[in-house]
Amino acid sequence: MEYTLLLIEKNNGVAQLTINSPQTLNALNSAVLGELECALYELDRDNDVKVVILTGAGEKAFVAGADIKEMAAMSAFEGQQFALKGQRVILMMEKMNKPVIAAVNGYALGGGLELALGCDFIYASQKARFGFPEVTLGIIPGFGGTQNLSRRIGVARANELIFTGKMIDAAKASEWGIVNEVFAPEELLPKAQETARSIARLGTLAIASAKNAIANGLNMGKEDGFRYEASLFGVLFATEDQKEGMGAFVEKRKAEFKGK
Repeated sequence: MEYTLLLIEKNNGVAQLTINSPQTLNALNSAVLGELECALYELDRDNDVKVVILTGAGEKAFVAGADIKEMAAMSAFEGQQFALKGQRVILMMEKMNKPVIAAVNGYALGGGLELALGCDFIYASQKARFGFPEVTLGIIPGFGGTQNLSRRIGVARANELIFTGKMIDAAKASEWGIVNEVFAPEELLPKAQETARSIARLGTLAIASAKNAIANGLNMGKEDGFRYEASLFGVLFATEDQKEGMGAFVEKRKAEFKGK
């Protein structure tokens, strides 16, 4: 599929997916969400892609939010459908068998922060700013923000950020546990690429199983999570990657994983 609002670059097992609408600060409207849904579907099924980096074009914004001009005229039903469309994109990233890294280069507000929270972890520029301004518009986060933020940083801090509509900088976002690491602006994408390439060299089946165990285990009791982890652990012993990884360790050579 050809994309008009996204850029996709693939290299050494890493796909960089860029929301490319800097004139609107990469705002999420129905068209952007539709292209994201298609792109994520394709990338998840591309065996040459091991890791995805999600970022925004330009220096000002990762994604400055959802498109308020589009939302302003929506009915209650249309608003619900728009939220569900955004949630489908978030859930696709969470359920992908491949890690998705957010590289937040500027504003990540509203739907932009929700998009970042749907990634497996977040790297941020020192210029990045985070927030949920929805209550200042008379609405609430609708792309899973109330659920994902509270699970990531705890209810009290999620309440503060969502109830006040305030914006926090990258340092505060790191302190609160929203962001993994903060980099100088010119280092952000190179560092994200470096991490992505290091992951891409590892066993893709093991990475997928680890992502699956963490995500699904959070919705289980601890003992059920332990059993689920053990089942995935056992299944991996039937793979060629496990034989290669352990064989390479014993033979003191570098493993060459094939995702089988």
